[in-house]
Amino acid sequence: MNGPRPTLVLRARHVLTMAGPAVENAWLWIRRGRIVAVGTGPAPAAARTIDLGDAIVLPGLINAHTHLEFSALPEPLDASGGLPGWIRRIVALRRGRPEADAGAGVAAAIRAGLAESAAAGVTAIGEIATTCTGDIVAAYAAAGPRLRVFCEALGLTTAAQAGASRRLAAGLDALCARGIAAGISPHAPYSVGGPLAARVVTAARDRRLPLATHVAESLAEESLLAAGSGDFRTLFDELGAWPQDAPPRLLSAADWISRLARAPRGLVIHGTRLPHDDEAFARLVRHRDRLCVVVCPRTTRALAGVLPPIAAFRAAGIRVALGTDGRGSNPDLSVLGECRVLVDAGLASPTEALAMATGAGAWALMLEKSCGRIAIGRPADLVVLRPAHHDPDPAAAAVDPATLIVATLRAGRVIAGHLE
Repeated sequence: MNGPRPTLVLRARHVLTMAGPAVENAWLWIRRGRIVAVGTGPAPAAARTIDLGDAIVLPGLINAHTHLEFSALPEPLDASGGLPGWIRRIVALRRGRPEADAGAGVAAAIRAGLAESAAAGVTAIGEIATTCTGDIVAAYAAAGPRLRVFCEALGLTTAAQAGASRRLAAGLDALCARGIAAGISPHAPYSVGGPLAARVVTAARDRRLPLATHVAESLAEESLLAAGSGDFRTLFDELGAWPQDAPPRLLSAADWISRLARAPRGLVIHGTRLPHDDEAFARLVRHRDRLCVVVCPRTTRALAGVLPPIAAFRAAGIRVALGTDGRGSNPDLSVLGECRVLVDAGLASPTEALAMATGAGAWALMLEKSCGRIAIGRPADLVVLRPAHHDPDPAAAAVDPATLIVATLRAGRVIAGHLE
């Protein structure tokens, strides 16, 4: 991202600002990486103009939840056995990495995921990082989409929780040292003991960082929290992760939602079962001013056999953003692919899906002043689309699978594709 920032005008058939109606036959004036004017008619003569023809320009897409460490996988892991079965395979994958080059391998996967994301029109990512050291932090610092890296913390035994706290502090410091926006991700209600939960919430409040937690993903989670039994208990016993002296103190989905609301911003990841939990859903509604649900439609369909309960969230006035979850559970990192699933299922209109993929995601990641919509004074984080055929509704054309992504810009610089 070094070197002089270009000054240019982009002209296109449609500009979707996501802050008002689509602008037809419009131009964007970009100077020093920021948008200085948006208009129609004659373009400013003071800058080089690129006519994009029958193109659609919209804000760069936001992938509000993903795990880039799995970006080298050629296909998703087997989803049989639901979430506990899939996690068993994730653990086996991590444990099977050669220790000598585990960090380098993950770093390479992260770089590949950043490149794939940029090519998919993504300009900002909410990333979950299992570790934040050495090669991995260096990979996050590479040029590409903006990042909010959530350091993951999990542990059920006393020793595991103490170790997770130490690694979390070190990871946050490492990200800060490289100028990377950070966050904290206590993994899930079934994998984080009460003492560790208290520590991460305190850290988020002290450091003014957002929190992101996988909440209410499956029936197996409910069984563990209610009775300490079921498929998750079996899995944890197999892995030696369940305390042998006394059961860990686990928090309910409702308790976790209240704790997420104590941070400057809270991301409720997936939330598939929340409408079935009256107390948890009531707390989500109560704290909707600082919480956002991030859904990953294709992952939820693969692991739970259903699509996210979008209608229930939206009816309650809850913000909904989109994520891809990562190639461990998804065939690619396309946020437009997630939009298409919702549109095809009748869960959102094209405009509504794009709003989830732009403004809502930016808000969730505390990046709403940098990205998520096209406006004067904001960084020129953009994606340029080429429709295969004319559609009077540019939002519908944007989510059409035949539409091509031709260029992605961050702060006015092309990070994938080309403008000419």
